[in-house]
Amino acid sequence: MNEWAFWGFLPFLAGAFFTDTLTMKIPNWITAPAVLMGFLTQGLSGGWKGVLFAGAGAAAGFLPLLLMHVIGAVGAGDVKLFAGIGAWTGYFFTIQVIVYSLLFAAAIGWIIVLKRREGFRRLRSVARLLTGIFYMPKWTLFKSRDGDMLRFPFMFAVVPGAAAAFLGGWI
Repeated sequence: MNEWAFWGFLPFLAGAFFTDTLTMKIPNWITAPAVLMGFLTQGLSGGWKGVLFAGAGAAAGFLPLLLMHVIGAVGAGDVKLFAGIGAWTGYFFTIQVIVYSLLFAAAIGWIIVLKRREGFRRLRSVARLLTGIFYMPKWTLFKSRDGDMLRFPFMFAVVPGAAAAFLGGWI
């Protein structure tokens, strides 16, 4: 990934952070231009190779986040935004951002759980879920009650995840 691709995508990431923080949604007027501009920029700078680079990156961002969306972990805007990250920066950087973002999200989630003093209750429900998998093979076990989900704007984890991936390439 070239450094200019990161800086080119940064305004879209900032817009997504702003809207996700305020509304817990990332609108299409941010994600669609991010994807399209990523393809256009990569295509203009690298021809068909650039378009393939953008396509592989978009798929690398879209598919894992789509799976996370299906299980209820992230919203649809996050899925489309990661397609945009991939279109701009390619598959390798995008996978790094996903991994770092998940690590930051786990840390943020545990901080919230500990602050609310829900740690033991949450660990107990995870243990029940894991034992239920072996005794009752129903996929409905993975469906959670909405009130039981711990929710916060995923961009709280994505922004530091993107920064860590960017800085990790220079260390």
